[in-house]
Amino acid sequence: MEKRKVKIGMIQHSCGLDREANVDKAVMLIREAADKGAKIICTQELFATQYFCQTIDCGKYDWAEPIPGPLSNRMRDLAIELSVVIIACVFEYAMDGLYYTSAVVFDADGSSLGTYRKHHIPEGPQYIEKYYFAPGDSPYQVFHSRYGTFGVLICWDQWFPEPSRILALKGADLIFYPSIIGAEPDHPELDTCQNWIDAVKAHGIHNNLYIAALNRLGIEDATNGSGYMSFYGKSFISDPYGRILASGGMAEDSAIICDVDFGLLDKIRQRRPFLENRRVDSYDEILKMYIKKEE
Repeated sequence: MEKRKVKIGMIQHSCGLDREANVDKAVMLIREAADKGAKIICTQELFATQYFCQTIDCGKYDWAEPIPGPLSNRMRDLAIELSVVIIACVFEYAMDGLYYTSAVVFDADGSSLGTYRKHHIPEGPQYIEKYYFAPGDSPYQVFHSRYGTFGVLICWDQWFPEPSRILALKGADLIFYPSIIGAEPDHPELDTCQNWIDAVKAHGIHNNLYIAALNRLGIEDATNGSGYMSFYGKSFISDPYGRILASGGMAEDSAIICDVDFGLLDKIRQRRPFLENRRVDSYDEILKMYIKKEE
C-alpha cells in the first residue's frame, strides 16, 4: 500500500452514569471527526461507561459485552456509514469469568481487522483493574487498514517500551494509545499530566513513528460514594521527533484532528536508523524478571 498523508481523529470526553448517553456522545464526536476529514478515528478506553474500576463491584461485570455485540456492531455500522476506520474500546466479555479491556478495529467497509486486548493491567488505589480484567492474550497486532498501518496499545501499556518497539518492528507507522489517566488518589498533590505526555511521545521518537494518545476528562464519583477521580484529558498527536501536532484541552469534549504524513517515515528512518542499529544479540537479559546485582 502506498504511504500517504492521512487525517486521523481521536475523541476525548467526559462520561456519566447513563451508558447510552455516553455512547451517543461518542458517536456525535466520531461524526464530527469524520465531517472534518478524519479517516482513522479512535475512542478513549472504556468510552461507554464511567471508570468503574475505582471500586470492587461484581455487578459491573454485567456491563461487559461480547465481540461482536451491540456496542461493537454499532461502531461497525458507523464505520460503514462514514467510510472511516474506527477503533472502539470496549469492556469485553470473552466467557463466564473472563473479561478484558479491548480495542476492536473496523475497516472503512465494516470488516473487522481484529481485536487487541490490553496486556498490562494496573492495580492501585482506585485503579483496581486486576479485579475486572485478565491480562490480554492477543498478540501486539498491526492493523493494515484502507487508510494506513497502525498498532493499538491501551493505557497502562504506555509505560512499557517493549510493546511499541514490537509494533514498530511489525511495520506500524502510527500507534494509538486510548487511555484513562488522571488523579493519583494516594498522592493528590502529584500532577502526572506532563510526565504522561513525555513518556508516550518518547515511544514515537525511539521507533520513528507517529503517536496518538487519548484520554477521558472530567470528575467521576465512585459508585459506592467512597471518593472520586479527576481525569485531565490533554489528548495529543505527536510526530517521530516528539513534536506535538495537535492536542485537546482539560475541560471540553472534543474531536482532535490532525494530518499525519506516512510518506515521510522512510526518510526519517534513514536519517535515524534506530531499528537497524539495534544489538539484538546483547539483549538477552531483558527477558529476565530481575538481573542479579553483581558482587
